[in-house]
Amino acid sequence: MNKAPTDGDPEGPDGSGLPSVPHVHPASVVSALATLDAEKAGLEALAKAMAGPLGAAFDVAVATIQNSHGRVIITGMGKSGHVARKIAATLASTGTPAHYVHPAEASHGDLGMITTDDVIVALSWSGETVELRDLVEYSRRFDVPLIAFTSNPTSALASSASVVLNLPVAPEACPHGLAPTTSTLMQLALGDALAVALLQSRGFTALDFRQLHPGGKLGASLKFVRDVMRAGDAVPLVQSGTKMGAALVEMSAKGLGCVGVLSEDGSLAGIVTDGDLRRHMANDLAARTVDEIMTAAPRTVRPDQLASEALNILNARKITALLVVEDRAPVGVLHIHDLLLTGIA
Repeated sequence: MNKAPTDGDPEGPDGSGLPSVPHVHPASVVSALATLDAEKAGLEALAKAMAGPLGAAFDVAVATIQNSHGRVIITGMGKSGHVARKIAATLASTGTPAHYVHPAEASHGDLGMITTDDVIVALSWSGETVELRDLVEYSRRFDVPLIAFTSNPTSALASSASVVLNLPVAPEACPHGLAPTTSTLMQLALGDALAVALLQSRGFTALDFRQLHPGGKLGASLKFVRDVMRAGDAVPLVQSGTKMGAALVEMSAKGLGCVGVLSEDGSLAGIVTDGDLRRHMANDLAARTVDEIMTAAPRTVRPDQLASEALNILNARKITALLVVEDRAPVGVLHIHDLLLTGIA
């Protein structure tokens, strides 16, 4: 029969013979864990609602935006307004033209930003946000579709909306139940879900994404190989049958640690790399032909591939350069240093 570990027992939990001491989190970490648990519960409630009645309304909301000929106008007050700004930015960056209109400013002239071709998405947890009143009335007067994000299906906002996305009520992470925490996270998640559903329904691709994100790390990762590769005289190339002595001169001159080998018809026959040199190191290396040393049918990339794809190939194969081939002929070379300099790697 197994015995319970005792003080001095080498069978204790850590094998040290010492009694275990339970780990105690600082008060700040205990608070953080409680917050994350509360917000996780809110997201779980939202997912459950989406699998039920919310899903049908969500589908109508997506179709309403798809069928519109204008933009999506996102609005909200206070913390909901901050979330609305982020949702507008996410929609715009994923192919759905959108912008944020402040509800208070709308009452002082910014209603002119909204056309009858637009769709309004209004965020209000209570559905009774006073500042939204004029904007809601405007949507009714000019028959502008209104989608409501609210937890109160009988509220003034919900009663005036074309589509009501009724969020489930969940406790705020704030211990006083006052600061919007879980509620704003649920609004944000629902906005992300809307943006992604519209993205997928429109067939929005990574190349489309690139057009809207030309700057920063993201823009760099969406560059094409042709934007980064070295071309022309910078590409190290020799003809089939060339002696390794001459090939080594070409490799050294271009400084990329490789040289491509061309067939008589100009197509790529193979590549000689630093690794190939190490594997065939011998006194007669310079007198041998590149055909004896090269790696035939090497891995290559196309000019129209994303540079991030090429980076994945370099990392996976643990190499530093790739020849760029079009119609079987080498047109460039891509080195890991080029990816580093452009911010892709």
